[in-house]
Amino acid sequence: MVFKRMLGAFGVGAPSVDTVLSTPRIQPGGLLTGEVRLKGGDFDADIEHIALGLVARIEIEHGEGEQSGLGEFFRVQASGPFTLRAGEERVVDFRIPMPWETPISEIAGRHLAGMVLGVRTELAIAKSVDKGDLDPVAVEPLPSQLRVLQAFQQLGFHFKSADLEAGRIYGVHQELPFYQEIEFYPPAHHAGVVGEVEVTFVADPAGLEIVLEADKRAGRYGSGDVIGRFQVSHDQALRTDWAGEIDRWLTGLAHYGGGHGHHGYAETEHQGPYGHSPYHGHHEYHEYQEHRSGPGWGAVAAAGVAGVVGGLVVGEVIEEIFEDDEEEDGGGDW
Repeated sequence: MVFKRMLGAFGVGAPSVDTVLSTPRIQPGGLLTGEVRLKGGDFDADIEHIALGLVARIEIEHGEGEQSGLGEFFRVQASGPFTLRAGEERVVDFRIPMPWETPISEIAGRHLAGMVLGVRTELAIAKSVDKGDLDPVAVEPLPSQLRVLQAFQQLGFHFKSADLEAGRIYGVHQELPFYQEIEFYPPAHHAGVVGEVEVTFVADPAGLEIVLEADKRAGRYGSGDVIGRFQVSHDQALRTDWAGEIDRWLTGLAHYGGGHGHHGYAETEHQGPYGHSPYHGHHEYHEYQEHRSGPGWGAVAAAGVAGVVGGLVVGEVIEEIFEDDEEEDGGGDW
């Protein structure tokens, strides 16, 4: 996969660069490798650095609405200073360790509608910086994540969309200051009880935190957002009957809602049959109205000012990135 462009920030006759990905498809926790291929322009250029950043589109809450912004959530420096001579060809290798919480952008070869994710190559020359275009990267689910997603299909759910929300999930340790929501339409036999159901994965080398959010429409305790949480190792996730677990959780929402605790929050925890490892396989269900704690990025996006907030670089509102993909992709199954 090759992405070639002229460095427009440096004028006519400037160097050109190709970003070549050796691993165009990757999983969270994997190693993304490739090359930055430079060709000198009409003049010698003093390169200060070459850096590559993982960039995604983030939904940022602002007042009662939302705005989309580009967020760089991981960066590596591929090269320090050197001089690129006029007409010279040079190759710089890079390796990017993908964070375990990297969001999923593709399942079974199909791009998830709503997801914008890629690598951006940054070249600094003589105090000027060209951040370049966003080169798409397909991030596929881990086998443990795929088992959960396949369970939704088995139950008759239909994929709606996916996005990234700025903020943190209540009670869950996150390395990244955003989380992914993969949203499904429920099958007919659950549609009377819940509206859309969203699943969020927070992964690390040991296992998964799986957070489900259902828009509860009816039941003994009325309506509201209900949260279910499952914590398992990757191996346990592969051995779990997720269709059964999810179906039992949703069926139970028609009969109970967890009560109403302090500040509208209550939880009941159930020890599951998954052993006694640090990821002991418990699941719990919660009912409360708001579980996000966004760090106030809306003001940054609204002002149109790039800045670093909670470790995330908030950039320009997306206008041109992956336009063709967004026009072609819609809801349904992958």
